[in-house]
Amino acid sequence: MEFGIQSSQKIGFSPWWWWWSNAISLVDRLSTRVVEFFRKVKKIGEDDPRRIGHSFKVGLALTVVSVVYYVTPLFDGFGVSTMWAVLTVVVVMEYTVGGTLSKGFNRAFATLLAGALGVAAHQIAIHCGEKGEPILLGLFVFALAAAATFSRFIPEIKARYDYGVTIFILTFSLVAVSSYRVDELVQLAHQRLSTIAIGVATCLCTSIFVCPIWAGEDLHKLVAGNLEKLASFLEGLSAECFAEKGGIENLEGKTFLQAYKSVLNSKPTEDSLANFARWEPSHGRFWFRHPWKQYLKIGALSRQCASSMDALAAYIITTSTKSKTNTDPDLQLRLRAACKEMAAESANTLKELSTAIRTITVPSAAGRHASAAVAAIGKWRDSLSDDTAVPEVLQVATTASLLADLVLRVQKIAGSVDELARLARFKRPEPPVHDAKIKPVADEESPSHLSITLEK
Repeated sequence: MEFGIQSSQKIGFSPWWWWWSNAISLVDRLSTRVVEFFRKVKKIGEDDPRRIGHSFKVGLALTVVSVVYYVTPLFDGFGVSTMWAVLTVVVVMEYTVGGTLSKGFNRAFATLLAGALGVAAHQIAIHCGEKGEPILLGLFVFALAAAATFSRFIPEIKARYDYGVTIFILTFSLVAVSSYRVDELVQLAHQRLSTIAIGVATCLCTSIFVCPIWAGEDLHKLVAGNLEKLASFLEGLSAECFAEKGGIENLEGKTFLQAYKSVLNSKPTEDSLANFARWEPSHGRFWFRHPWKQYLKIGALSRQCASSMDALAAYIITTSTKSKTNTDPDLQLRLRAACKEMAAESANTLKELSTAIRTITVPSAAGRHASAAVAAIGKWRDSLSDDTAVPEVLQVATTASLLADLVLRVQKIAGSVDELARLARFKRPEPPVHDAKIKPVADEESPSHLSITLEK
């Protein structure tokens, strides 16, 4: 050890060099993390530029509502309760118009109701004397807080009014408890209610009139996009697995096998958007009380379809590494053709349904593709109706069976989209316009006649 220390001193090593190298390493790590952070921020903004606009809207709303605090006449009218307007903007402002409306109306109505009940509880309690007043106020707080808390377990209230119930408990407790020490209770309740109304109105005006983001439109696009993702999986299956020169070997890593994955986890987003969309007024192509629940039904059927795709993809990947049996080539060709037709026609069905939802038009061509997919199921069953050795076709028959289940699920999605088109009064697609060209034709073999050509 002494020899090592002496050697390091001879060649010029000292403690300051150790600290310097560690400092450089620390700076490198920090700079790397800072660069990664800014790359992540840039990606978030590029994925959805509306997030940047929402951030500016929140800043704008807070700046506008702060005027109430800065202007002396307004501050004298509301007092320190002015800060409740700023707090309201912070907690009420949401990304979508529906989310802001939901929180805004919940907060305003809950504050109004709780404030009125709190003042009423105070007026009743003061008749019980100095000793009985706090006891009765405590009983009121216990009863209403317990009842309101239990109501949060009711699914309908939990979905739409959970925030309002929380604000109700908070406001009633504050008003009822503070009434024991505060003399001008009615004036205090009026000031707080007024400042909260100012905060809610600021949020609503900013959210609706400044680059609005509608939850209904996001839900509409999400459901249509999920159908496109399901169609991408079936298109890839048709092209990669069941084509004449295709096969199920070496499919790991193919992008189409991951196309449906995000659909499996779309339920929370769909439920949240549908809940907020119910609060939104008429806008664009969507009116108030638009059939948003039907979108949830389509989303549920899409997840069932994605679940079947997950089972099919897992089976295909598992069997792709196993040895194949010597199957009759003609039978193999017929089964692959039936599977290809099922996958291709189902993909066309989903694409037509997605386009119909995006353009809000009746899906006229989807039914034709769905019927062709069902007919392909009959061809597959006819191919196995002969005396066929089951072990020889077990693998392809299982694949076809899973595909047939997919076809039936796609049919249910088509029926649900048709129901949406009826409830939402989708417009019917305009028939194609053809230009007719008429010209005389005369030759030696046939008599003179007219030739009519139709062109789009």
